[in-house]
Amino acid sequence: MPTKPRLVMFGTGDFALPTFELLCESGHDVRALVTQPDRPQGRKQELIPSRIKQYALGRGIPVFQPEDVNAADSLAHIAALTPDLFVTAAYGQILSADLLGIPPLGGVNLHGSILPSYRGAAPVARAIQNGETEAGVTVIRMTPRIDAGGMIAVARTPVDPAETAGELEDRLSRIGAPLIVGTIPSLVDGTAQVLPQRKSKVTRAPKLRKDDGLIDWTKSAQEVHNQVRAMQPWPGASTPWKREGIEAAEFRLMIHKTEVDEAEGQRGEPGTVLEALGDRFVIAAGRGAVSILVVQMAGRKSMPAADFLRGFQLSGERLG
Repeated sequence: MPTKPRLVMFGTGDFALPTFELLCESGHDVRALVTQPDRPQGRKQELIPSRIKQYALGRGIPVFQPEDVNAADSLAHIAALTPDLFVTAAYGQILSADLLGIPPLGGVNLHGSILPSYRGAAPVARAIQNGETEAGVTVIRMTPRIDAGGMIAVARTPVDPAETAGELEDRLSRIGAPLIVGTIPSLVDGTAQVLPQRKSKVTRAPKLRKDDGLIDWTKSAQEVHNQVRAMQPWPGASTPWKREGIEAAEFRLMIHKTEVDEAEGQRGEPGTVLEALGDRFVIAAGRGAVSILVVQMAGRKSMPAADFLRGFQLSGERLG
């Protein structure tokens, strides 16, 4: 086995990009990038290549985009690359046992949690939603079961109380890149220590849905604040607003940034606008209150609360 094994990288999301960049820039023999097909995006539904695909093309690395990576023709295409090891991160398809059997060294995956906690598609968002104060990344052996492989390396980091899922995921991707690249020599020489995950400690991180962003004001102020952070950048947190005195006029407010308002007691029913003056936009929660810092009307640009309140009177109104 060569010191620098032949690698095939599987990745689509931005979380995978720092690992791919480091593999390429550190002189590894990267034979190809396998990534999801380009998907329509935005209002114009344009086919926009991912950042990781653009990087691969810029370095002259072949890109393979199968609809089904486990189909017979995909297996043949990847086998022809004669890889020694697969490296995956945020790819988007489950690799079958037949596919994982192609490279002699199997495959390793970078997952955005401290496993066995938060197995699944949205580990960072779910961790923030649940108010975790520590997050991390884990390098695991790949198996056909989602995020269930043995653990090779773990890195941990504190979560800032104001950090969004997008910000934390970006940090974790950069923490994880040297972690996964650093495991390759031990995989080649057979000295990698692989620890099984404790099944009794497994928790799940299901894929986000659009309705995960709908704010329930009966929850505590801290829970609402965590939800707003967790839903950035997608699907975003939002709340309905039925404007008083305007028949059948219901709007949707996107809430982009908040903080728990420590000075506010419970002075109204959940969802009641307690203050809406100057830069103070405070809403009652089930316990405590939430200060809105950045808000957006559907179809308009986001803006600081102070700018929004200059155009609308909300004091005493109910949201939700």
